[in-house]
Amino acid sequence: MNKKIIISLYVLQIAALFFHNHTFAADPLPNVSVTVGGENEQPGTSALSLLLMITVLSIAPAILVMMTCFTRIIIVLGFIRTSLGTQQMPPNQVLIGLAMFLTFFIMSPTLGQVNEVALQPYLKGQLTQTQALNKAADPMKKFMFNQTREKDLLLFLNYTKTEKPKTYADVPLTVLVPAFALSELHTAFQMGFMIFIPFLVIDMVVASTLMAMGMMMLPPVMISLPFKILLFVLVDGWYLIIKSLLLSFNT
Repeated sequence: MNKKIIISLYVLQIAALFFHNHTFAADPLPNVSVTVGGENEQPGTSALSLLLMITVLSIAPAILVMMTCFTRIIIVLGFIRTSLGTQQMPPNQVLIGLAMFLTFFIMSPTLGQVNEVALQPYLKGQLTQTQALNKAADPMKKFMFNQTREKDLLLFLNYTKTEKPKTYADVPLTVLVPAFALSELHTAFQMGFMIFIPFLVIDMVVASTLMAMGMMMLPPVMISLPFKILLFVLVDGWYLIIKSLLLSFNT
């Protein structure tokens, strides 16, 4: 037993000498440093740019919903599906995809102007971040101002006790964005009401017919659904709806 202990001590001593000569005597691991940006950039500039980019990406859905025509389009498309009574047809993915592409199509002149006056000069180093953001806000303000009702704009101006601006450029975004969103909801619900009327008439006619025939246990929705789809197809409903949406943004 003692012999085993002595052998174990010798093995531990040899291992300690081995690691001391080969591991601890070796050079330490080299330092690893990560640098964001080039050598000529000022300290912190790249970090701030990265932080700004991450911030913009995080609020991109809010910008898409609140500062573009996406809200009006998706609400109108939702009203179409509800008035038809087709449950999940078309699916949410189809409606959102169609709304996004229509949004990019309608906003393309405005986004092109933003790219021309703000993004490209900033990428070329001709504008600072603050100047680029101010330049980019001007086309967006013009678009939102043209679609905003004066009543909605005055609501937020009076609440913040802001003087009535002379031009759209003088309206702060903190006032213009909620006023624009409120106007978009108002317009979308107006269009939704007009969409519901013909389908409501079909439901009433079918319900009255079934009641007159004494078929009270048969759900009227089951009978009216094919007629509503037939009417929507015969009048080329999708074409009319998309055309109405496009024309509503030309005012």
